[in-house]
Amino acid sequence: MTVLYDVTDGVATITLHRPEVRNAFGDGMAEALADAYRRADQDDAVRAVVLTGAPPAFCAGADMQRGGATFAAPDAATFSAAAVAVPAWQVRKPVIAAVNGHAIGIGFTLTLQCDLRIFAADAKYGIVQVRRGVMGDGYSHWTLPRLVGTERAADILLTGRMFDGREAKELGLCSRVLPNEEVLPAALEIAADIAANTAPLSVAYSKRLLWQATGMSAEQVEALETEYHLHLMGAPDAREGVMAFLERRPPQWQGRLSADWPI
Repeated sequence: MTVLYDVTDGVATITLHRPEVRNAFGDGMAEALADAYRRADQDDAVRAVVLTGAPPAFCAGADMQRGGATFAAPDAATFSAAAVAVPAWQVRKPVIAAVNGHAIGIGFTLTLQCDLRIFAADAKYGIVQVRRGVMGDGYSHWTLPRLVGTERAADILLTGRMFDGREAKELGLCSRVLPNEEVLPAALEIAADIAANTAPLSVAYSKRLLWQATGMSAEQVEALETEYHLHLMGAPDAREGVMAFLERRPPQWQGRLSADWPI
């Protein structure tokens, strides 16, 4: 199996699993990852998702075992540079990239689709495709400028250079940089906190708006915040969140995406 899927205590861990080739993106991995994202999105028992790679890497990029034919002309009727049919931002639960080793090319652009990123300090990162005769994929010309701005995105996309986790943090590409072996435990800790303490519908609405808001006016954002609040306020979870806080106990959420998600 090229992608492993496990659910423990509300956290789905999705692992890119071709360790013999540093999890190079191929052999049905795109389809398997999309299926895993769909599965996590549709399962009410899943409250957060962690995406990682089987050691020693996160994802070394495109599988280049075909040599010069790696980037042969595709079927224009079916090809998409998206690579994965379901990007992480479409999952209605937070997706945390636990980037525990090298993330190159598509391996790196996949992380940009996630909500949070934790990078290994000594690993190598880069969108190197312009050095392979192609160009950045996986929505990278949209996700990357959102994170770091146009000039820094140009530095990464147009040079194809590589950098380590410390520079990635300086560029604004991740929230934390840790030793390689601490990356996955840290991501799982964040995911467990989300699973235990946040209301599923509240998180789903907030995530939706975070990804929608770029390019919107303040008035458009206010309109959507108002619309989403009208779905949340007065619902059982709005009472439960307050009472759990006042009574100093864990919340017992009732809202379910499978039944209560109207959009």
